[in-house]
Amino acid sequence: MVRVWAGALAAILAVGGAAAAQAGDTETCKSAETLLKNDPKKAVSACSRLAEHGEAWAQLQLARMYDNGEGVPQNYVVAAKWYRKAADQANAEAQYNLFAMYHFGQGVQRDDEQALKWLQKAADQNLSEAQRGLGLLHRDGQGVPQDYSKAREWFEKAAEQGNPAAESNLGEMYARGLGVPRDDAEALKWYRKAAAQGEVTAQYNIGRMYDDGRGLTEDNAEAVSWYRKAADQGYAPAQLNLGVMYHDAEGVPQDYAEAVKWYGRAADQGTAAAQFNLGVVYYLGQGVQQDLVKAEMWSILASENSSPGSQRDNAIRNRDVMARKMTSAQLEEARRLALEWKPHPVEIYNLRWKPVGGSTTGPDALIVQLIEITCSMVCTRRSRG
Repeated sequence: MVRVWAGALAAILAVGGAAAAQAGDTETCKSAETLLKNDPKKAVSACSRLAEHGEAWAQLQLARMYDNGEGVPQNYVVAAKWYRKAADQANAEAQYNLFAMYHFGQGVQRDDEQALKWLQKAADQNLSEAQRGLGLLHRDGQGVPQDYSKAREWFEKAAEQGNPAAESNLGEMYARGLGVPRDDAEALKWYRKAAAQGEVTAQYNIGRMYDDGRGLTEDNAEAVSWYRKAADQGYAPAQLNLGVMYHDAEGVPQDYAEAVKWYGRAADQGTAAAQFNLGVVYYLGQGVQQDLVKAEMWSILASENSSPGSQRDNAIRNRDVMARKMTSAQLEEARRLALEWKPHPVEIYNLRWKPVGGSTTGPDALIVQLIEITCSMVCTRRSRG
């Protein structure tokens, strides 16, 4: 007869119970995204136990919870702590997100040297977002000397893995001739690859190329189609341009009400040119009932949010022209509304840095020229260059 001492049996049962508990925690933590909606406490507890046990993937999961305030109060310091523990175990996504913490100074003191160190580690592990991140830093000269050739090389590495934001960035390099000879056909190729995956700036830039006749035959209807794809995702420059297309009957029948709708969506995000155009259409009563108070409010905001130059000068001019036609009560109301106005930007996932996401800028996101109209006002529209 085989005998097992009571102490040994207890130890065996304890080990077996611990293994079963850990297996349960693993299943729970891996389902955290779903559980955070229904039972956040259970998800956090399971991931915390595994993270304390040294599981790098659970440390990453827990860090994200604290980073995003999911299931726990948002705490960048704690998030950075767990990202570091996972990063020290060579978890590429944790290394990338730790880079972002140092880059933006969230939970840690901003430190370009540390940011670059962790970004490089993640890129060396072939994480496409990190490779794209290095491309952005070299393109913009952030923490490293500006070097378009290196930027292109890193964008290519990420694009070869099908990273849509990197494909869009690579298209931009060819469109603007940064680190490569300008090549509209090559730019369009990469923009199309990115746009097929829903990348918003690529969709917008294809619209710009059709609008301007760059690299292909000018086609306003195609421009409208691509602007709409990006505008529907909340991309303000595309919303502005789509509004102009409806306003000027380019590629679509003229529809002032649609123009006002799209100007409004861009203006609500703080786009000065859209605010400018809303001021004009409310003044003229195009697509809306004429409303001097709203016209003045949007013109005030346009004058405050425009960069120094002709657009701001014309916004100020419009504001002052309108003010002379208003009663003191109307003017006071317009100024009150402008003072109380707050922007409501649309968060677009593929324009964020983290978690494992990125920031992208297309070629000149908004270039406008100014044209006179009969009412001695000024209307903003796109350029053709």
